[in-house]
Formats: sequence, structure tokens, C-alpha cells
Amino acid sequence: MDQEKLAFINPATGNQFGEVAMSTPEEVKQAVDDMRGSFPAWSGKSVRERARILKRFQKLLIEHRDEISTVVSQGTGKNRQDSLIELFISVDMLAQNRANAAKWLKRRRVFSGLYFTKKSYVEHRPYGAAAIISPWNYPLLISLTPMFAALLAGNTVVLKTSEITPAVGVLIEKLFNSLPELAPFVRVVHGDGRVGAALINSKPDYIFMTGSTVTGKRIMQAAAENLTPITLELGSKDAAIVLEDADIDSAARWIAWGAHFNSGQSCVAVERVYVVESRYDEFVRAAVKYSEKISSGFTLETDSPYFMGPITDPRQIQIIEDHVKEAVEKGARILCGGKEQGPFYKPMVMVDVNHSMKLMREETFGPVLPIMKVRDEEEAIRLANDSSFGLFASIYTKDHARAKRVADRINASSIIFNDSLAQFAIPTLPFGGVKDSGIGTSHGREGLLQFTRPHSYAVGGSPPAWDIATVMRELGNYKLGVAIMGVVYGTTLKQKWETFAQLFQKERKTALPEIKPEPTTTK
Repeated sequence: MDQEKLAFINPATGNQFGEVAMSTPEEVKQAVDDMRGSFPAWSGKSVRERARILKRFQKLLIEHRDEISTVVSQGTGKNRQDSLIELFISVDMLAQNRANAAKWLKRRRVFSGLYFTKKSYVEHRPYGAAAIISPWNYPLLISLTPMFAALLAGNTVVLKTSEITPAVGVLIEKLFNSLPELAPFVRVVHGDGRVGAALINSKPDYIFMTGSTVTGKRIMQAAAENLTPITLELGSKDAAIVLEDADIDSAARWIAWGAHFNSGQSCVAVERVYVVESRYDEFVRAAVKYSEKISSGFTLETDSPYFMGPITDPRQIQIIEDHVKEAVEKGARILCGGKEQGPFYKPMVMVDVNHSMKLMREETFGPVLPIMKVRDEEEAIRLANDSSFGLFASIYTKDHARAKRVADRINASSIIFNDSLAQFAIPTLPFGGVKDSGIGTSHGREGLLQFTRPHSYAVGGSPPAWDIATVMRELGNYKLGVAIMGVVYGTTLKQKWETFAQLFQKERKTALPEIKPEPTTTK
């Protein structure tokens, strides 16, 4: 029987430009087994050797930049420049990880406390065969970034890309297979949720998944069956707060950009805005102005005039329409934008919104900018935290000290001042969510170490008689242990002196008076 095929469909045109056979459960299991088998050879290489090999892959990405941006644009409908941005950030992430991997993974000596004769070390070892499941909105970037971290840490990788953008998965597979030094340590499987389930059921040694909260919870339940460690990068409802001392024109420009970039199909997109009432009208006018300047459409030309492409996944259109319709029924108003022909939208700005609406509580994942008027900073903070998600947030004020005070009260894992989205592209900043936005992290040192488990070593010879490790193992030293604990850890000079004196009281003619505990009462 022929294997089921995944068609390469350009969401902007509906045209098919290729296909790939879906991986069978047997092929998925074989991929995991192969990667577990090749793990000793890859993890046995030094970090510097792994970095050297990945430098060659970095060169490959740059050499094939035009082909890569073309395939990404065909598969997602975004313009060529935005596809190049995916590649640009991927290369930057790899370059920074390569430069720092040896330092981040280096064996680290830690303080041994009272164990004076021992030296203590922490080493980070890779897990083994890591499964990476990536989404359709940034199918290149969000596939490659965790792959780079996993490989540099010493893991082998099995990647499953989204069935919505299978052409990008095939491209990634082609790129890795073209580098003989790296090809044996990476496998790519193709398919929908059934293939993802087969990958989880194949018992990889680590799971890194980016996608919806609903899917993430299902994967976590499946991973729990084998106690497989997991990182989940999930949904969001990122808030922007505009305070009265903000540069309103700049705030409106970058919030509109952050809401509509990639047609709003970003987990870090601005999905709700809270503006203090004294600047609300001014901000709304500016947000409409900048949103109306944004064009939508599709071309494969590198100098595309279209900022926004289509909604990549047709199923997402139903969610966007449902959120907008329900909000309007509850009193919200659309100031500009809306649905166009096919999968395209004009950027939308909506007002008179509130937290009874899905538009302010559930992830919309589309080019919709809802703006809510608030009394003051306190109300803005309260509403920003009134969410089941906690990924990104942005704060707009000219006072950076004030922005930091507000940021400290926002329950989100990553916050930027007077800009939007940009912190995601900083390679050394950890990226991850709280609440329903996920667990674990990626990017930077934390993201690389995420693919390792710490191993500890205490190094030394046999404990001498005076070593604490010997003293506390000898029966009859309870009082001595109490005295040592008081001398070393007593919180006041008096406590230290009393315990020190108790240690030597046998040599005194008169023992110290007994310290009796406070009387207790019972009911």
C-alpha cells in the first residue's frame, strides 16, 4: 500500500508545489532507535568539535539563503524578507551558541562547605536522542534553534515539523543530509499529529515541543508515562502597557508592528493593549494610522510591497472570526481592517473591548489589535496579569526605572521596554513561558543546558579522622555535632560563644547552666 502523502501547499495561492510521504510509525520508531544508537559517537566528540561541525552547517545556511527563503515563503505565504529574518535569527542563534557552548558546558567547581578534603564539581551531560516538535508559524527558526542547542549539548535529534509546512521540513532534512559529518546524528520525520504521537510513543530521551497549549498538555501526559523530561513552548496572550509618559507615536508604531508582523501569527505578538485614559484617544488614532499603512498580499519577489501574508493555517481563520464576531456582539468596535478575499486580512484595530471577550482572554493568533482604556498604572498591571498565559509583555514609558518597577509585577517570563518582539531575537536571553504558556526554556545558556542533566562529583581520598564526614559518622558525637553546628551556623555572636563553650565544657570546673526549652501548653 502506498504511503499517505503530505502536499506542499502555498497558503497564499492554494497551489501545490510538491509532496512528501508521511512517516510510518515503524519509520518513526526506527529514527529514534537510530539516533539512540548514534548518540555515543556524537556525545563522545568534544564540544569544540561539535561546534566546528555546526560551523560548517552555518556556512551551508548562508550559501543557500535564497533557496531557503523561497521555500519558507512558498510554505507559509510570508514575504521573502520575513523568511530571511527567520534564517537570519537562526544563524545568529547558532553563531552565539557555538561561541559560548564550551564555556557553558565546562565542568564547574563548586564550594564543598565543611568537607575540606573534598573537591566538588558539576558536569552537564546530554540526555540522548532528543525529539523536537516544531510549529508552522516559524517552521525554520523554531525547528533549527532547539536543534542547534540539543546538538551542541551532545544529543542526537529527531525532528518533526508541522504538517501545515511540510516543504520546510523536507528542506531542513536536505540541508542536514548534505553535510556528511552531521547527517548521521539527525533524522527528520514528516506527518501530522499521528506521527507526533508515534514519536512520543517511541520513548525519546528528551522532548522539546512548540505549539498550542492543548497539544502541549496532551504531549506532557504521554511523556509522563515514561517520565520523559520535557520542555513546552506554548500559547500566549501578550500584553502591552502604555503609560501616560510614553512616546505615544513610537508606542503606537511598534505595538502595531508587533501585533501584525507575520499576520499576527507569533506567540510573542501583541494581543492586547492597555492604555491609561489620559493618552488613550491619542494612542488609538496613532495605532489606526500605522495599521492602515500595512499592506497585505503575496509575491515571491525579494522586494515585496506586502508586509502581511495570508493566514497560513486555514483552521486559524475560524478562530480569528469567532473572536472578532463575539467581541462585536458584546459591544466592541472595529476601527479599521478586516477579512479580505481568501486567507488574507487587513490589519484590524478594535476598541471598547473588555475581559468578558475571548478576544482579550484566548489566543487569537491573527492580525487583530484590541485596545482597552484603563484608569492608571495599577489597573493596567491588574488586567495584564488577569490571564492564564504568561509569555511576553511590553511596557511603554520614558522612565526606565518606572518600567522596571512595573515589569517586576507582571507575571510574564520576558518583558521589553518601548519595543515589541525584539527580545525573542536576542540569542543569549532565555525564552520560555509561565502558567499556560509552558514550562522550561530555550535560547542562551539556559536553553542549551536545558538539553543536559547535571552530574555531580565529590573528589578526594579517604576522610581523615578530623573531617566532618568522619566525625558525624562516629556514634557518640551528637553533642559535638550540635556544638559544631552552632559555632559555624549560629546567627548571633552569643549563640556562637555558647556552643563553642559547650564544646569544651568537660575541661571546665563548673559546667555551663543547662538551657531548658520554653514550656509548651496543650489544649
